[in-house]
Amino acid sequence: MILRARSHGGRETTSPVIPRAMGSMEPSVAALERRVRGCLCDFGFAVSPLKVGWYNAVLQPSFHLRYSKDTLAFIVLSTPSMFDRAFKPFVDKQLLKKINDPVDQCVSYHLSLLKERLPDQRVDIIYDYEILPNRKPKFLAQTAAHVAGAAYYYQRKDVRCDPWEEKKIYGVCIHPRYGGWFAIRGLLIFPDVQVPFLEQVAPVDCVASEEKRIELLEKFNFHWRDWSYRDIIEVKERYSEEQKAYFGAPPAERFKLLELQGVVQRSASC
Repeated sequence: MILRARSHGGRETTSPVIPRAMGSMEPSVAALERRVRGCLCDFGFAVSPLKVGWYNAVLQPSFHLRYSKDTLAFIVLSTPSMFDRAFKPFVDKQLLKKINDPVDQCVSYHLSLLKERLPDQRVDIIYDYEILPNRKPKFLAQTAAHVAGAAYYYQRKDVRCDPWEEKKIYGVCIHPRYGGWFAIRGLLIFPDVQVPFLEQVAPVDCVASEEKRIELLEKFNFHWRDWSYRDIIEVKERYSEEQKAYFGAPPAERFKLLELQGVVQRSASC
């Protein structure tokens, strides 16, 4: 059915997004967006719509998504509340299964469940960790978040007086509500839904000063372990101490923090 009307392996770059007001959606597409949000938002995920063409327009052809330019997609973020609303309940339900990457499996579970709940739609899912045979990422998550207006992707080119000389500096997305306390988890693509009327909305430039942008990139590139870059702005919600302990621990210790070590051993012996 075609509705006519509405952290990665490569260096991500974007061109400026022109701010425009969101036009009124065609009712059928607005209903689809409500269904997507209804499946995910109660579990601590956030979604923002975009057209594939916006993403392809700011990238080299080797990174293009092979869909028509007006194809509808949604970038999926996990917010701080995902840990309690989705992840911990998911872990509780998986007690008889061997869990290798619990967070990735939790995200996959919820996005796959969404796909099952939209039987009338064809949905392609790309996860942030997926790579192609040539080792390039299947999609550049931070670029997608930026063009969707979900979070501003701050890069070296956003600093006028570059102080880093020959150093390699990676960019980072900052969310106007969560600062750096969120993650980009995946991209939902609806190949049969064309939205030529969808108007692009610019991400909020919440780190506007030169000084703060330099501070952000310094902290992200050289002091990321202390979490400080995530608080570059005043945030409304951040990771709990339990969540910080989990994500800050080496993978082998994360099972212990979740009291899962015995579960994994039992599963391995079955």
